[in-house]
Amino acid sequence: MERQKQIGTWLADLWPGRNFTLTPASADASFRRYFRATLDDGTTRVVMDAPPANEDCRPWLHVQRLFQGAGAHVPEVLAQDLARGFLLLSDLGNTTYLQALDADNAVALYADAIAALVKIQLASQPGVLPDYDHALLRRELDLFPQWFLAEHHRIVLTESEKQSLEGVFQRILAVNLAEPKVFVHRDYHSRNLMRIASPASGNPGIIDFQDAVYGPISYDMASLLKDAYIEWDEDLALDWLVRYWEQARKAGLPVAADFGEFFRDYEWMGVQRHVKVLGIFARLYHRDGKDGYLKDLPLVARYLRKACERYSELSPLRKLLDRVEDKVTVLGYTMDAGDVGRRRDQ
Repeated sequence: MERQKQIGTWLADLWPGRNFTLTPASADASFRRYFRATLDDGTTRVVMDAPPANEDCRPWLHVQRLFQGAGAHVPEVLAQDLARGFLLLSDLGNTTYLQALDADNAVALYADAIAALVKIQLASQPGVLPDYDHALLRRELDLFPQWFLAEHHRIVLTESEKQSLEGVFQRILAVNLAEPKVFVHRDYHSRNLMRIASPASGNPGIIDFQDAVYGPISYDMASLLKDAYIEWDEDLALDWLVRYWEQARKAGLPVAADFGEFFRDYEWMGVQRHVKVLGIFARLYHRDGKDGYLKDLPLVARYLRKACERYSELSPLRKLLDRVEDKVTVLGYTMDAGDVGRRRDQ
């Protein structure tokens, strides 16, 4: 409540003589929180509350400028107080893609998301964002044995299993790091894309980009189409991937000239992401006490299993999933392939 009082005082200084209300808008997996300020004329603004002891607003501001310069629709910065960790932003609404998507609008909304991603990637240049390098990709992979296997499932790996998993991780990293590099949002999915009420304003609104990096070109498409929160029929997702690949080639982006090669890169990038996400979701529960992501574990594991079944090199991962699927997770969520999140078929 103390932070909220400070925000109220800050806004009162920004808007002398104006009446406004302040209500919670959302929170994310970090320490950031968001409030919606509604002025007396009905105008709304969003306040990002990022406690300086835990969060740094500067990476967010840096990426906001880059993505806005690329022509993507991101929140505008209207005021800032970095010492206290407050940003006043334009309001992109409260309807995420996850909330809005249905069989009637999915094709149009994903077309918009792909077009916006191409704009961001076209603005890419090295040395501007942190490199999504071997060390960072590897740290993410290591979350899987530490948090998902050991902490969440109490699975102790044998030396042979450790060596097999290490070999798989090295193969995954080799494929990931061989890809051309572009700006990577890193969480380009249905919860971070906003459906804008007025299409003329530009769909989608893009949020939660502060962890953007310079890395593999297929990463954000893997985030978008292998979404932890919503599943689409594989043929439909493949069609969207082809459409992206065609637009990227036409725009001059460095995607592989052969779609089959690009598809393999995309699949293996997805594997890296799924392994990471399983570890992160488990860590959010066991370390941070946040159980809201446990229900999403089965869908992520399902994506990972499908890739492992397509590529024999990933068989050690598949065998570990076999062990996991015989167990029941915390709060009763199972890893059975039939137990998934929202599925959408067309």
